[in-house]
Amino acid sequence: MTTPEAEQPRPEARLEQAVRAAEQALIEFEIAVETFRVEVENFSRLHHQKLGPMYARLDELEAQIAEARAARTGDPEDARKAAEARARVLPMPGVEELFHGWMDDEGLFPEAVAMLTDQSVRPPERVRPSEEARKLYRELARKAHPDLAQEDDERARREEFITRVNAAYARGDEALLRELAEEWAAGPAPAERAPSPSEELYARLEWLAQRKELLTLVARELEDGAIGSMLRMAPDDPDRLLDEIAEKLLADVAAREAELAELVG
Repeated sequence: MTTPEAEQPRPEARLEQAVRAAEQALIEFEIAVETFRVEVENFSRLHHQKLGPMYARLDELEAQIAEARAARTGDPEDARKAAEARARVLPMPGVEELFHGWMDDEGLFPEAVAMLTDQSVRPPERVRPSEEARKLYRELARKAHPDLAQEDDERARREEFITRVNAAYARGDEALLRELAEEWAAGPAPAERAPSPSEELYARLEWLAQRKELLTLVARELEDGAIGSMLRMAPDDPDRLLDEIAEKLLADVAAREAELAELVG
């Protein structure tokens, strides 16, 4: 008995399945890349706040050592090296630069007041999304991702919404992510996907492949960067890695101070 034509699978059915699978795979990849990007930014901020002064102290000591050596030897080559070492030290900032981030139109921020009055300064705020925030972000990204839209208006709505989701996730704002999840659940349901011609499906697959290639480049840049490489050394406990680097820098500072004291003594 011949199968009725209505029950036969459409020629585009398997292609549509492939497109949907590629869409979901791309979304998962984007979630992973965005999560790693947030981790890199947070670690970079903590790295700068905790270790920046130590690096600056080492640069200054290297310049002083080179200058002391040049003064002792009188060698033009030592003088050139001393000039290069001094050039690597950041110049003293002006008043505007010095207080950038510490004051506004209303005056000094509380941290600046505390610093000038020898009070304890509030430690830098730790920003690292909680597990619940990560879960909420992943769920929202899977549901509201712009790549799931077929109409321009729906894509624009999703892009605006995902921008707010990304901002909340970058701040680790779990409460706001919950509100956004409720907002999405109460919003208009995404339009049903209409059957697409084979040509559009092939074009869609090609676009998805290109998008993944671009994301792969972004992920590689993050991983190969200095901060990304450091973060991959201790992904589960980056604070411990910062402490280890700080200990090494302190030892380096002590060694340079001893070397300088011997030169000028």
